[in-house]
Amino acid sequence: MALKKAVYEGELLRLQTELIKLQEWVRVEGARLVVVFEGRDAAGKGGTIKRVAEHLNPRVARIAALPTPTERERTQWYFQRYVEHLPAAGEIVLFDRSWYNRAGVEHVMGFCTPAEHRLFLRQCPAFERMLVEDGILLRKYWFSVSDAVQEERFRARAEDPLRRWKLSPMDLESLTRWEAYSRAKDEMLVHTDTEDTPWYVVESDDKRSARLNMIAHLLSSLPYEDVALPSLTLPPRPPSTGYQRPPKDLQNAVPDHASTLGNH
Repeated sequence: MALKKAVYEGELLRLQTELIKLQEWVRVEGARLVVVFEGRDAAGKGGTIKRVAEHLNPRVARIAALPTPTERERTQWYFQRYVEHLPAAGEIVLFDRSWYNRAGVEHVMGFCTPAEHRLFLRQCPAFERMLVEDGILLRKYWFSVSDAVQEERFRARAEDPLRRWKLSPMDLESLTRWEAYSRAKDEMLVHTDTEDTPWYVVESDDKRSARLNMIAHLLSSLPYEDVALPSLTLPPRPPSTGYQRPPKDLQNAVPDHASTLGNH
């Protein structure tokens, strides 16, 4: 049963408040946190990332959503372009898709060779083990959506001018390759769901529940503490020294569009 909106919004606010505490702990302790968001198209990754990052300081927490690799990047070690986006001390990086592109869309759509795919599955656990051994906190979430709900969300995007940009030819292709993506995901989990860096599966047919469940799990998996922040006191405004603002007609003002809306 879908969560009621009031219940969802109340719990989301509580969890986002905890995320602020997590952020401050990461910043003060010099921790490095990487959160990987993966899953099928329209599985709810983007909406969850938005809620995670909504109230965080962009100087501490950033979203890494890498574009298609350049010709030069295609000649590099596969993981190389992702390494430069890893966090320094006191930073959080949220990967909106990640190096696991090779295990999913690249493999299914033929954008990499079978040999490159096998090499990825062999190297990925070692790569992630190195991250963890170096002190990076790595969390990996797979958003699982049913075929019926995915198709329903695709249709909603196609009819919504604000979300039409989210529907790409690659998304449409995924509808006809459901089983191929399923086999690719299963093979990926066999090789990369390790004791050091396990996968956590988020059932996401209900977006509200998926968001709350993912955030709550992330918070429960980390040893963060409430960091005492310095108290802030606003200083008194000093007395005027005679400053006068220049006439407004000397500036290029934005037209008052709001006044034309007829609700005044």
